[in-house]
Amino acid sequence: MPTTLPKPYLLFLGDETEVGNVKTSSGIAFWRSEQCVGQISLDGGTVDLGLPQVTIAQAKEAGAKTLVIGIANFGGRVSENWMPVLKDALRSGLNIAAGLHTQLNNVPELVELAENYNRKLFDIRQPEQQFNVGKGNKRTGKRLLSVGTDCSVGKMYTSLSIEKELVARGYNADFRATGQTGIFITGEGVCVDAVVSDFIAGATEVLSPDNETNHWDVIEGQGSLFHPAYAGVTLGLLHGSQPDALVLCHDASRETIEDYPDFPIPEFGDCMDFYIAAAKLTNPNVYFVGMSINTSKLDEDSAIKYLKSLEQKYALPCCDPVRTGVSGIVDRMIELT
Repeated sequence: MPTTLPKPYLLFLGDETEVGNVKTSSGIAFWRSEQCVGQISLDGGTVDLGLPQVTIAQAKEAGAKTLVIGIANFGGRVSENWMPVLKDALRSGLNIAAGLHTQLNNVPELVELAENYNRKLFDIRQPEQQFNVGKGNKRTGKRLLSVGTDCSVGKMYTSLSIEKELVARGYNADFRATGQTGIFITGEGVCVDAVVSDFIAGATEVLSPDNETNHWDVIEGQGSLFHPAYAGVTLGLLHGSQPDALVLCHDASRETIEDYPDFPIPEFGDCMDFYIAAAKLTNPNVYFVGMSINTSKLDEDSAIKYLKSLEQKYALPCCDPVRTGVSGIVDRMIELT
């Protein structure tokens, strides 16, 4: 894979007091807690992800290989008050990884220490290799891509849930990360929104190469064909992933594209028709296997009624990965293949 992170991790939470500001760390802790030796915070930090609170020395003793800056701070910058912990980590033999807008490799003090102690600085948003354009040639193995009515509607959680369910049933499956949080969770992948647009399809082909006939690559979707800013990355993923199966993801609380109130979310049937039409360029036999709905802002009864109404209307399994699990979607995948 173009980016591969040494594990296990130590999660750096800084002095954050809101879980939403450490969403990358919280995602890692939720999906891959067994790959984390603990968390480390600065004075004033109150976020607790349920991991042991450790020092750099204790983390190293426990086998940590990489300190992950799982923070989404304003401007995406390396904060000055983080530097003592980051320097201590490098001196102690840990690598450092981050998905910030400020690249670790552009911070001279960190670069010097990394060179002196033979450590590596991973800037997840910057691919480590160049890619060719997509070829569109048929590849062996099976692929599922999560697609959305909008950005940030649960495509990563859906993909990880489907991979987990497939593996639990004894199927050969791998989650393929296409964003920074997904890369931290799985330890490898390509941050496709940092790839030049002409090469997104090619990067996705590298991410999900030929495989065994009964193997499933579960590919994390990005953006949305209906987003006025980010549709381009979605189209590249559709063509490069060459999906056999698609899952439509949606946040039940939204009626318009987030932060774009003049752009209503299309009717779900129209959404699926557009996705199928675009995906058929590289796989004429693509189909939808279900709908994944984030119902977190609905109460239990309203959520279940909403999911059932969608199942009846579209004749597809309709799940919430957190609330109901994705067994219905996986049943349909297996049934159709």
